[in-house]
Amino acid sequence: MKKGRIIRVSGPLIEAEEMKGARMFDVVQVSEERLLGEIIGLDQDKASIQVYEETAGIGVGEPVYITGEPVSVALGPGLIESIYDGVQRPLDDIQEEIGDFIARGVSVPALEPEKKWEFVPKRKKGDRVAPGDVLGTVQETVLVEHRIMVPPGLEGIIEEIKGGEFTIKDTIAVVKRGNGQKEEIQMEQRWGVRRPRPVKRRLPPIKPLFTGQRVIDTFFPIAKGGTACIPGPFGSGKTVMQHQLAKWAEAEIVVYIGCGERGNEMTDVLNEFPKLKDPKSGEPLMKRTILLANTSNMPVAAREASIYTGITIAEYFRDMGYSVAVMADSTSRWAEALREISGRLEEMPGEEGYPAYLGSSVAQFYERAGRVECLGTPDREGAISVIGAVSPPGGDLSDPVVQNTLRVVKVFWSLKAELAYARHFPAIDWLTSYSLYHDNTQSYMKEEVAEDFVTLERGAMRILEEEDELQEMVRLVGVDALSSKERRILLVARMLREDFLHQNASHEIDTYTSMSKQYLMLKNIINFYQEAEEVDADIEKLESLDVLQDIARMKFVKEGKIEELEKLLGTIKEAIGGVMKEEAIDES
Repeated sequence: MKKGRIIRVSGPLIEAEEMKGARMFDVVQVSEERLLGEIIGLDQDKASIQVYEETAGIGVGEPVYITGEPVSVALGPGLIESIYDGVQRPLDDIQEEIGDFIARGVSVPALEPEKKWEFVPKRKKGDRVAPGDVLGTVQETVLVEHRIMVPPGLEGIIEEIKGGEFTIKDTIAVVKRGNGQKEEIQMEQRWGVRRPRPVKRRLPPIKPLFTGQRVIDTFFPIAKGGTACIPGPFGSGKTVMQHQLAKWAEAEIVVYIGCGERGNEMTDVLNEFPKLKDPKSGEPLMKRTILLANTSNMPVAAREASIYTGITIAEYFRDMGYSVAVMADSTSRWAEALREISGRLEEMPGEEGYPAYLGSSVAQFYERAGRVECLGTPDREGAISVIGAVSPPGGDLSDPVVQNTLRVVKVFWSLKAELAYARHFPAIDWLTSYSLYHDNTQSYMKEEVAEDFVTLERGAMRILEEEDELQEMVRLVGVDALSSKERRILLVARMLREDFLHQNASHEIDTYTSMSKQYLMLKNIINFYQEAEEVDADIEKLESLDVLQDIARMKFVKEGKIEELEKLLGTIKEAIGGVMKEEAIDES
């Protein structure tokens, strides 16, 4: 390898000279300990390098080895169920080799090189193949069929293809290019993390990504291939929300990126996910999950690598035709890493010390989401949905990271401290949150859920907005000064808040709600309001009805027994009819 020489060390940033031949974003190995670094700046023969490991003890004059390759990830069978750090080192393998702490310069293969996988060919000798064509499959886990594809940039005729048990390094096929050159294909492929993988065509996001969380699916849906942001102050439930979405989102693959989060929060994920059952298959959720654990005590610069590593792995599974959900928790920690490196580079700072290019860096990450038509045959459609948590200081939504994120994403789930302190979870504020996918997903909701679903959702939101307007009047003159109609609005709004929007993530039944159940729950509450409005029922008698307890218990009805919610519609009608009979008797 060519090598340069260190001339300056500043935390995770190193400057080296004699770096002729090096390119931007190439990998380098720093000092004789071979610490992993990436070139982020070039000036003639001098290079600025961000190091993804602890640099304490590294001094001027030590060598820097130039590899000539970009930062890349290993892609192939063995990714699912893996737990990596930010630069795709398998943490469980490292623990077996050296113990609980990662030593500097440790290098462990991302995928097990000796493990054999059963490869089943889908093509035969003499077939012409193009980039993205599926050559064969490997059953990676019970839930995931791993499709081995022709790498981008390779086209030709299959000279040889064989089935059987192979390691990821073995040749499974040989393709002859048009110029006569032969290329060997292995199950393991490598791809640079900063370069998006190519697709045939981008498609509009029109199908909702159901999450089982009522406030999201009903009021602020995210589409498959969409982007969402969850900003909120400390203690408002961002991480719990991310965990819930990772557990229950209707995605076939989940990539969870713990970017600079506390170690105990990642430990919760590692402990919970193997125990949790996938609601569709009954298998453990880890059978379709990849975790990247880059905690707050790990080197700062590696936070940037973890973001790009995660999205590249997600693109690989998207190209197989899967719907992938990416959870980034939290992008604020990534932005802090950008700020630190920018400061050490002595660049002109932007707002609050963040680099001036913060907005474009955030956009480059989120723009790799989307619903696409994949390259190659057979024809298939894949999607990446990206959900990023943002942790602004004190929950300040004017923070540059929040604002730059909101310019790019289409869904804003605003977590409110007041709701969290009142023990209302998820603490998503229904008055300030929004989804720009509403119009895109309306047709799907009407066809697949219920014809009147959108009408019910709009009616419920109107009641919640009217309640907010009435609350000011209640504070001034008291609830007794309101008309009967206004008090009915307050009653139904309370039912919506407490019996529909409030959801217990720790409860066995309430943690997940199907769309069929969400629709019936909402219909019962709105039906109660409409029946009461139609007959102008007395508020005192409405508040004493036993049916209110039945409505409050709707969230605890099991998914297999939701016909009980259909029966409740008739019970509500009878109960309000009974109120009218009582009023008629009183009048007579």
